Amino acid sequence: MMEQRKDFLVRGTAWEGKIRVFAARTTQLVDELQRRHGTLPTATAALGRTATAGAIMGAMLKGEEKLTIQVKGEGPIGQIVVDANAHGDVRGYTDNPLVLLPSNAQGKLDVAGAVGHSGYIHITKDLGLKEPYRGSVPIVSGELGEDFTYYFAVSEQTPSAVGLGVLVDEDGRVIHAGGFIVQLMPGLTDAEITKLEKALSAMPPVTALLDQGETPEGLLKWVVGDDVVIHESLDLRFQCKCSRERVEQTLISMGESELQQTIEDEGKAEVVCHFCNEAYQFNRIELEQLLEQAKPKPIH
Repeated sequence: MMEQRKDFLVRGTAWEGKIRVFAARTTQLVDELQRRHGTLPTATAALGRTATAGAIMGAMLKGEEKLTIQVKGEGPIGQIVVDANAHGDVRGYTDNPLVLLPSNAQGKLDVAGAVGHSGYIHITKDLGLKEPYRGSVPIVSGELGEDFTYYFAVSEQTPSAVGLGVLVDEDGRVIHAGGFIVQLMPGLTDAEITKLEKALSAMPPVTALLDQGETPEGLLKWVVGDDVVIHESLDLRFQCKCSRERVEQTLISMGESELQQTIEDEGKAEVVCHFCNEAYQFNRIELEQLLEQAKPKPIH
């Protein structure tokens, strides 16, 4: 078996700074999500495309800023949630990982069928301000690449092109995943915009290029030619923020009566993290210790 290369992202500019470019390989990240959540191929592609978009959008942030993407369509996959930050950490889950639909008319995984053709994409950015930034747009196709393109145009007023892809094998494991976001800055001429549109329409699918061994930089050259200046490379990884201590705090915050009820009814508790599927077990003694912490403290 070939050793998998590390996931990473590149960011840069092209055409004398008139285009911002981002591209990523997310194969290991999406494979980790598939393994943790047991997603079937159509769900893997939908979650993987969203996670790839999240990884790239995270790289647009600075410092300790972070974002959450919620894709809420009316399709069988339910909600897709992805968290990402500026350091390349990404995590995500979907309400229904067991979605497997027949291939679409192009013989590809039917992501739009899983997500649904109507609903909303919500993006929340924690920029360290008093109030987080929130943007919402309707789902326009369900294929997700077009939907994120629409989000950038409407919610951030930045004309963009978004390409996302996930390729799975017959066993449902992830062979390739990745994508790109190209953003148009002020100053592009009509001729340059036409040239860009032609390059995008002639470009093979992201997964076909990754399958041929293309790197993230190589993906960008298909879009903007050789005139790409890479400013930064960033390693990407699956990373969950959950811990036993955090789960304990969640149980304490349930309050005295609910914890007492759990001890009497079950005598134990299991809390499973949505994002990583890690299960945290608590026996009766541990729950009773948490119950003591949940009791209101006397005021002296």
